[in-house]
Amino acid sequence: MSTGRRGETPPMAAGAEGTDPHRWWGLVVIALAQLMVVLDATIVNIALPSAQHALNISDGNRQWVITAYTLAFGGLLLLGGRIADLVGRKRTFVVGLIGFAAASALGAAATSSGMLFGARALQGAFAAVLAPSALSLLTTTFTDPRERGKAFGIYGALAGSGSAIGFIVGGLLTQYLNWRWCLYVNVPIAAIAVLGAFALLRDRPGHGDARLDVPGVLLGCGGLVAIVYGFSEAEPRGWTDPLVLALFAAGVVLLTVFVWWQGRAPSPLLPLHIVRDRNRAGCFLTMMLAVIGMFGLFLFMTYYLQVILGYSPVRAGLAFLPLTAAIIIGSTQISARLLHRVAPRMLMVPGMLLAASGLLLLTRMTVGSSYATEILPALLLMGLGMGLTFMPVFATATAGVAPRDSGVTSATVNTSQQVGGSIGTALLNTIATTSSAAYITAHLHNPAEKATVIPVGVVHGYTVAIWWAAGVMLLAGLVAGLMVTAKAPGHGAPAQAPVPESVG
Repeated sequence: MSTGRRGETPPMAAGAEGTDPHRWWGLVVIALAQLMVVLDATIVNIALPSAQHALNISDGNRQWVITAYTLAFGGLLLLGGRIADLVGRKRTFVVGLIGFAAASALGAAATSSGMLFGARALQGAFAAVLAPSALSLLTTTFTDPRERGKAFGIYGALAGSGSAIGFIVGGLLTQYLNWRWCLYVNVPIAAIAVLGAFALLRDRPGHGDARLDVPGVLLGCGGLVAIVYGFSEAEPRGWTDPLVLALFAAGVVLLTVFVWWQGRAPSPLLPLHIVRDRNRAGCFLTMMLAVIGMFGLFLFMTYYLQVILGYSPVRAGLAFLPLTAAIIIGSTQISARLLHRVAPRMLMVPGMLLAASGLLLLTRMTVGSSYATEILPALLLMGLGMGLTFMPVFATATAGVAPRDSGVTSATVNTSQQVGGSIGTALLNTIATTSSAAYITAHLHNPAEKATVIPVGVVHGYTVAIWWAAGVMLLAGLVAGLMVTAKAPGHGAPAQAPVPESVG
């Protein structure tokens, strides 16, 4: 059973890979692919007005440029994770990269709104194959506690900062080239990653004897898509709309049946022992809640900087740089150095408290707020908090998983992230727009006051939604504190032994 190159290492394959001299270059390849996937969830946001104008997309339909991606990504991640386990992680990683690049090129060449929406959904589907195979390759490559901490610190920094980097790159490409390059840019990145994967990545063969759980795929993906679609439709239709209520009900029913079926399926899509583990369940829930709050920040700050303060796309993107830097510092310089010494929740709880305090600072912003004195401190607190949180979430959720389950476990982490992002965007946007409308209705008594009242009302809506986002962050901290009871890896055994030794 020893697939490694050195037979004397007890942890077999993963242990041997842990001494692979190319493993850090392999991390670069994995991180590049992950950055591309995370970045693409937001890179088109700043380009959206240009794409909408070029393809004559209506205001009601423009949300599908974002939602088509997150729906396909979040809804198909569990399937992608199981495919990675069955076929082999390296193979699915490469297929995901090639498919993602092709879908990106199709979207960049779009001549109609339908073509762009379809390409974005296709991107999301291939991202659902790519992301879990990337994380599970990382999990099985780095098993030494110190190296694992560094590797997950880098990975967590990219996962947390990729969205902010997307705004920066999207602003640069939109302003100096055109919106299509926000999609074309994925082609050379994917090509480099494919070449690197063939040259540097090692993997065990897939478990071809198992079968895909087709009913589980339909129930699980259908339930997730129904719920995410319901949240996305709640903004234009309202929470009590029959379609929205029907989607929520259908989603709950499908997911309930999915859980029932997973306990009986011969080859379950999501083995229930993965989510029955208290620490893993706590990490999944913490991730989902944290991303709900984080997406609220990105959504409102993008519009606030460009529409209220009048920033250009590039300047708005650059305004997120301190947030990105803080996430990287929190993840690689604080969490990665401390995780092998302290319990994961000792990083996650303070991280969520810092992030919530950053959001609370933003609830004080007005139409004339100063970036340097009012916005920047909030972004720095938010970034440090997310950096402290993401790294231990990824490391703890994937620790001690049998290799045959590493792909689906990784997929569940990413599903939590994508579903949280989709819910956060729809939920907080609905709160913001309804609060703004109520404020403007109550305060606009004279048409001559429009220029003054409307911007104030819009910012009021943002701050109300950010209050909710801060509450969700605090809830994430509470969940992490109560559910994630894992101890510090200490000098090694808990973090490294279970992953490779559970081969059976």
